[in-house]
Amino acid sequence: MRRTMTVALVGLVLSFVLAACGSDLGGGGRDGEVETAEAEGEAGGDLFVSNWPFYIDKETLPTFEDESGVSVTYREDVDDNNVIFTKLQPLLQDGESGGRDIIVVTDWMAKKMYDLGYLQEFDQEAVAPAKENLTESLQSPNFDPERAYSLPWQSGLTGLVVNTAEAPDVDSISDIFDPKYKGRVTVLTELRDTVPLVMKSMGVDPTDATGEDWMAAIDKLREAVDSGQLRDFTGNSYTNSLARGDAAIAIGWSGDAVQLQADDPDIEFVNPEEGCILWSDNMVIPVGAPNPTAAYEFMNYVYEPQNQAQIADYNFYVTPVAGVQEILDSQGSEAAGSELVFPSEDYTADCVTQPEPPEDAAEEIEQEFQSLITGGG
Repeated sequence: MRRTMTVALVGLVLSFVLAACGSDLGGGGRDGEVETAEAEGEAGGDLFVSNWPFYIDKETLPTFEDESGVSVTYREDVDDNNVIFTKLQPLLQDGESGGRDIIVVTDWMAKKMYDLGYLQEFDQEAVAPAKENLTESLQSPNFDPERAYSLPWQSGLTGLVVNTAEAPDVDSISDIFDPKYKGRVTVLTELRDTVPLVMKSMGVDPTDATGEDWMAAIDKLREAVDSGQLRDFTGNSYTNSLARGDAAIAIGWSGDAVQLQADDPDIEFVNPEEGCILWSDNMVIPVGAPNPTAAYEFMNYVYEPQNQAQIADYNFYVTPVAGVQEILDSQGSEAAGSELVFPSEDYTADCVTQPEPPEDAAEEIEQEFQSLITGGG
């Protein structure tokens, strides 16, 4: 991992990320009164958090419980945005959260859930301590310009996660279609990660792609499925295929590679020569959340720079909290100089923000991709 970065460059990179993401997602579209998750008194009781795997260290939760008196149920049950949405939608549409107080989902899904009335807005006074530590570049994304209902948990890069012992020369998205890796490639079930990367390998800029471009990339993936080139479409579980040695290459997420290195140092994140996809995952409070007060206590806790530094030192994703790099540097942490935690302009020069399909073709594109990954076409 290259180690050349300043906080200023991080801010510049991520300001483009969030501005573009917001412009893709648009704004508004929600009718009726918006609920606010009100904080009430001192935090206590039980807190239920749903998050993605490999996102938190082993010390943060028990220390938070000791200091706050809050008992945490932390479930790594977010494997894919659409899967968790489908699972929770029957509850959310009836105003229930299944006991969850915080759910972590990607920008586009956070907005979708908000527009459907499935999320509550924050009690701004209660979340103020966290927002004071939010890095400037992430304070006003277009999809939620007031940070009325979302706070980024972490940001990251989508590219290639590679077993370099078995696939030593991989540096391009095109390599996933190389016949010598037939049956040993997995790609993500996330439309906005996988298809834009394939478009990049076809010489198409995903930020300016037509509906035909998206469909052509899906067709290319379909050919790879039919030929047996692709082993599987997965959510976060692609890490299991790499760990078992079933896959040699995966379209995957930057911090996961660092976690896998603990057991297999040959596994690395490769920022493809065509460039990566940039994104953020966000903490949101669903309707029916039983303990918003504890949710705010947790948000404020993980946004304390010292606590956030501990998380970033473990997961190696892009931190949303200001002042963390200095703390990590003072501790001698490799994360302080990692391009995966503090990506430079050079490292992300060819990367693009996770794009949305063109509005006039979005439904057809979603249907075609879902049909492909479920084996329906």
